[in-house]
Amino acid sequence: MAITSLPQATLCSRLPHPRGQNPLSPFYFRHVSDESEDNPDKPLDPFDPEVIARSNRAILVGLQRPDDTAAEAQALLDELHELVSNVGVEIRGSIIARLREENPRTLVGSGKLEEIAQLARDKECGLIIFDDELTPAQQRNWEKDAKLRAIDRQEIILDIFITRAKTREAVLQVELAALQQMLPRLKRLWSHLDRQRGGGTMQRDAGETQLEMDQRKIRDKIAKVRRDLAEVVAQRATQRKQRKRVPLPTFSIVGYTNAGKSSLLNKLTGSEVLAANKLFATLDPTTRRLALPSGRALLLTDTVGFVRRLPHRLVEAFKATLEEAVQADFLVHVIDLGSPERDKHAETTLQVLTEIGAGDRPVITVLNKADLCDEVERAQALAAYPDAKLVSTKTGEGLPALLQRLEECAASRDEHMTLLIPHDQYAMLSKLHAGATILNSKALPEGTRVEVYVPTRLQETCRAWAIKE
Repeated sequence: MAITSLPQATLCSRLPHPRGQNPLSPFYFRHVSDESEDNPDKPLDPFDPEVIARSNRAILVGLQRPDDTAAEAQALLDELHELVSNVGVEIRGSIIARLREENPRTLVGSGKLEEIAQLARDKECGLIIFDDELTPAQQRNWEKDAKLRAIDRQEIILDIFITRAKTREAVLQVELAALQQMLPRLKRLWSHLDRQRGGGTMQRDAGETQLEMDQRKIRDKIAKVRRDLAEVVAQRATQRKQRKRVPLPTFSIVGYTNAGKSSLLNKLTGSEVLAANKLFATLDPTTRRLALPSGRALLLTDTVGFVRRLPHRLVEAFKATLEEAVQADFLVHVIDLGSPERDKHAETTLQVLTEIGAGDRPVITVLNKADLCDEVERAQALAAYPDAKLVSTKTGEGLPALLQRLEECAASRDEHMTLLIPHDQYAMLSKLHAGATILNSKALPEGTRVEVYVPTRLQETCRAWAIKE
């Protein structure tokens, strides 16, 4: 079966998908030539209810390297548990493998492989999920040696992104990452890919194998998705350019997934952006205008959340979305105060921001979910983040102090001026009303006298009408 069009007709379009998800999901792919444990000459029937059930029951495998503590390995395994819980897979057990050195063939040693495989058989599972990245070759070796499917954290994260993508931009970005994930793994998906397409009458070579045909078709699809995504990027750049015409300071909310970024945007601006207690609830950036108590306004943008060991291909694919953080004047870094891993989460966020070129932006640190912590935990957090603001989007605690901090940041780039705008320059007066903070205004015979905080983008233009008080 050759590939026709992705995602409408996928590599496994003829197989059922029990969870009803987007066919680009890594879980959608099933072996059509896996061998039964009882009868090695008989392939598994992908329509067999037991085969489907086993494929959605998993054993989780965490890894503890020599430099990792047991607590760190367990925390990562717990996070993997939460990730897997978001894709509808039943978790029947977990294990932490201690690695002295990586086995290039299967990542873990043969003894640990057999231990994990036996645990999966005892629990009637058909899926092994690693917290670390597996190469395509390691996945094939696991499935050959253990007769079990093996996937990794990256495929889980990609599957979550597929189910969360709603807008055209998010769908294209996830599709690009899924195709790039699929390309080196084609050999693992189908048994028919070693067939050759014979050469024509004018061809002297052996022809093109089915694998080569499908790889070529996926590369063509990747090229098309990239072109479509480039159009979306251009549209977003146009929208950003239009926002800059109204010279308001821009703030991007960043942070670890499920830290409460969308809830903070909703609480401050009164908007109704989806805010759910689940990972990666928001994939698309959302910008809202925020009016501060002084009357000054700014633009506040909610962005996609980060996670440890975020697949590099997803960072690459979502550069268009993450560009909002790069272009912002200030970053609002939201940290889940109630998480025992908050320091690691903060470190991951700052690391990704550095990777995308936003590491030099001024940062306002917000410790969210303060209502879940006692005074001792609050004091410890403030000792670690002395300039942070303690807030609770649920109770409203700390929000006035956060607004004051936003006010100070916005004002830091404004200049206090008194202007006399001639009557024939009402366009400039309109710009000031839209993008500056006007303290008072008075009509005079020679023009309009305004006392105003002028943002950076308008300061040079306004100096021509500045007057001394």
